Amino acid sequence: MENFPVVDMKNLNNEERGATMEKIKDACENWGFFEVVNHGISIELMDSVERLTKEHYKRCMEERFKEMVASKGLECAESEINDLDWESTFFLRHLPVSNISEIPDLADDYRKVMKDFAVELEKLAELVLELVCENLGLEKGYLKKVFYGSKGPNFGTKVSNYPPCPKPELIKGLRAHTDAGGIILLFQDHKVSGLQLFKDGHWIDVPPMRHSIVVNLGDQLEVITNGKYKSVMHRVITQTDGNRMSIASFYNPGNDAVIAPAEALVKEDESSKVYPKFVFDDYMKLYAGLKFQAKEPRFEAMKAIDGPIATV
Repeated sequence: MENFPVVDMKNLNNEERGATMEKIKDACENWGFFEVVNHGISIELMDSVERLTKEHYKRCMEERFKEMVASKGLECAESEINDLDWESTFFLRHLPVSNISEIPDLADDYRKVMKDFAVELEKLAELVLELVCENLGLEKGYLKKVFYGSKGPNFGTKVSNYPPCPKPELIKGLRAHTDAGGIILLFQDHKVSGLQLFKDGHWIDVPPMRHSIVVNLGDQLEVITNGKYKSVMHRVITQTDGNRMSIASFYNPGNDAVIAPAEALVKEDESSKVYPKFVFDDYMKLYAGLKFQAKEPRFEAMKAIDGPIATV
């Protein structure tokens, strides 16, 4: 845990920039995850997001979750549950079109705060994409352009609560998976842990830190970097006490964005292209049914889809 990469973003603007970029590079190559502090999102805004998210769960979702648990008899489970997660969630879409005003049960102040938070997270996601471009030697704006497609990127947030679970050895908060998309930004509970990533044959805790944002890389960046950076298997384990808040925002390519290894990262020999070329929406349709399985067969399946890709 003490080795988990934590990046102080303010050092990008001083004599520590070189070392900070190197730390990001190492995290992308060897972890698939890192945690950022001094990221430019105000502490006041983050505190409001946390308070209102927890209030909303108590008011609107806790009872529903308890009813679901009772209806499925989960508290009496005697063997491992492999087909569902111990989580209470709802989704917000920000781009290309926001649906925040349409989500029922959200208090007006919560709606406003989540809109403001999304604006800040979008900026941070685009900054991270730029830093990744710089480290990879790609031209400025390359990843943002690839993600853009014809209508701009997809950007949305999954708001989750992981309530106390009586049988953490049998029920996962969220089963192991890699994320399908691009850059994921996570604002997680600083008191209740649970997020783990798989590295070197072991599950490693992602340390909860107050006011930090956890960054992880999705499958699309593995493809674009031709495997130089990898998306990493991760999961949420349940706890017997404490309700863990998790707000994960996904900055993903647009539906019609064409994803392929960046030419600048592929040697002139075409055989060094390890990953397929595909339309993002086609990948997402495949991922929907295979989320909790290994990613490699998904990439192989996309290779098998033959024929030219129409580009705009």
